[in-house]
Amino acid sequence: MDALRSYGVCLREPALESPRLGTSGAYKRRNAQWRSPRAAVVPNFHLPMRSYEVKNRTSTDDIKALRLITAIKTPYLPDGRFDLEAYDDLINMQIVQGVEGVIVGGTTGEGQLMSWDEHIMLIGHTVNCFGGSIKVIGNTGSNSTREAIHASEQGFAVGMHAALHINPYYGKTSLEGLISHFDCVLSMGPTIVYNVPTRTGQDIPPRVIHALAKSPNLAGVKECVGNDRVKQYTDNGIAVWSGNDDQCHDARWNYGAMGVISVTSNLIPGLMRELMFGGKYPSLNLKLMPLIEWLFHEPNPIGLNTALAQLGVARPVFRLPYVPLPRAKRVEFVNIVKEIGREYFVGDKEVEVLDDDDFILIGRY
Repeated sequence: MDALRSYGVCLREPALESPRLGTSGAYKRRNAQWRSPRAAVVPNFHLPMRSYEVKNRTSTDDIKALRLITAIKTPYLPDGRFDLEAYDDLINMQIVQGVEGVIVGGTTGEGQLMSWDEHIMLIGHTVNCFGGSIKVIGNTGSNSTREAIHASEQGFAVGMHAALHINPYYGKTSLEGLISHFDCVLSMGPTIVYNVPTRTGQDIPPRVIHALAKSPNLAGVKECVGNDRVKQYTDNGIAVWSGNDDQCHDARWNYGAMGVISVTSNLIPGLMRELMFGGKYPSLNLKLMPLIEWLFHEPNPIGLNTALAQLGVARPVFRLPYVPLPRAKRVEFVNIVKEIGREYFVGDKEVEVLDDDDFILIGRY
């Protein structure tokens, strides 16, 4: 009986017998016949769907060792479905240029515009095709703990090496709620916590991260607040990746960051690798600033989507609500490419200024 209850089965109990019970007593007697399922209060009752094969080939230390991780773009076909051929080409360019990991279905990859079926399929596809050459980190975070748990179970089941988890957004929660939320997903495998309060409306303060650091599965933090926060963690032995491309050089070489989770490396993976592996290189960092500033003129991934379309690497297809940058900014990008050098950018086609009519905007897909 106890074993059945431990699996969440509601068992009928003998009725309470009392000849002196009135109407109120009868009500209590009826409601005493059912017990709450114990699964509701047993921690980690649902075992993570993470195979020994994945466990044996990936450790938290493997993730901590990564210096350059690309938040990879998801290209689309004209009907709005994934363009997996273009996606594969883009991943291959990252591997050839020395990128060590990819975030699949993150903010840059527009996970927020995917169904969970699409999301898990893309993680599985990436693992299947490239998991032996690059670490695959699936964005399985959600503002719903239930969804985050389920997506992480599925992501690890299809072989991702680590999960990226954002804090619950919009609804927000207390600091204790943040810790409880992350504790639920940390048990499943290597995890990077993503702090970007400009998007979530809530900062993840150091107090929360220090509490989570007790878990052996915390690989580290993708931190977008700034380099002072980065230093707070590195001084305490917590791995951090800069989430801001414009600050990543100094984060790496002056504040002790492990590296960067980058948007810009979609376009110039080789130069971003040099920035993360080649020692202090302020002149290169300064040279890349016009491109980085251009990329984030509008909310990411609008600039990146526009850039990859003009480089001929992805079709000019946008899932709404994203729309391309205006023509003046598209002209500006072509000039930036020429200034840095076309040979440093992904793809082999000439960069061009696309017209408004060249873009396809998809509202229903």
